Amino acid sequence: MNDIELTTEWDKVFPQSYKVNHEKVTFKNRYGITLVADLYKPKDSKDILPAIAVSGPFGAVKEQSSGLYAQELAKRGFLTIAFDPSFTGESGGEPRYMASPDINTEDFQAAVDFLVTHYDVDAERIGILGICGWGGMALNAASLDTRIKATVTSTMYNMTRINAKGYFDEADNSDARYEAKVMLNNQRTEDYKNGEYMRAGGVIDPLPDDAPFFVKDYYDYYKTERGYHKRSLNSNDGWNTIGCMSFISQPIIAYSDEIRSAVLMIHGEKAHSCYMSKDEFEKLEGENRELLIIPDAVHTDLYDDLDIIPFDKIAEFYKENL
Repeated sequence: MNDIELTTEWDKVFPQSYKVNHEKVTFKNRYGITLVADLYKPKDSKDILPAIAVSGPFGAVKEQSSGLYAQELAKRGFLTIAFDPSFTGESGGEPRYMASPDINTEDFQAAVDFLVTHYDVDAERIGILGICGWGGMALNAASLDTRIKATVTSTMYNMTRINAKGYFDEADNSDARYEAKVMLNNQRTEDYKNGEYMRAGGVIDPLPDDAPFFVKDYYDYYKTERGYHKRSLNSNDGWNTIGCMSFISQPIIAYSDEIRSAVLMIHGEKAHSCYMSKDEFEKLEGENRELLIIPDAVHTDLYDDLDIIPFDKIAEFYKENL
């Protein structure tokens, strides 16, 4: 995908707000991959603004949750960007349907590079926000990048932990990991013979009767109009799971206890990955830390439910810490 093609029409799953200005922007990460983002700015603002970079959920595109978060925060006085990570959506990177704990952490840092040099941004007031799987990437970036002054995670999960241990850590033993590696490496051999990569579907379809609750939650969400987008990997062919094997042995957030900037972690009480946010929160040190559990909320409620996502609380957190 050497040529980046930018969509000109508004093709988000949420309505456009005329309280903000919107434009497409591009920037490169240090792997030479061009990332595409939507930039949102309060309408008629002539001020130098604090800025926030938003991405996620894993497999989604900026026309979905991250764009909604970015637009809502721009309405509250911030310059924001919602970006497609490498290999995803309108951003570059080959092959498609890939992910990498290293490259995707770099994507957040590249977004910070863009913001700190933008003429409308106060370079000393930069925040990031990661949703779902990109919440883990955001924490990882915050542990590396001292330019980031405040980090919010929404319904965060740690993708390296999921791959190495399974949901709820139910496969946290060497035998289970070995069997997973055997399966994945055997598939690599077949992929090389066939000259193409196997991709795992974004959502199980049809849904088994005995599917766990969190699978039903994903299924119900991605079958709705707001959950579907033609460029979203979750809505279509899914990820190249074989190529993402490094998640098993490359843990992210290894030094979250050394994050010195402000952190707000938000999670739904009934979300399947709430235990991971609680665990990561316990590792954080210092006083400027907050874990906000939303009563009765499931995982996907924090993707785009305007009645549940605490945007005013998020904006207040950034205003206090940027």
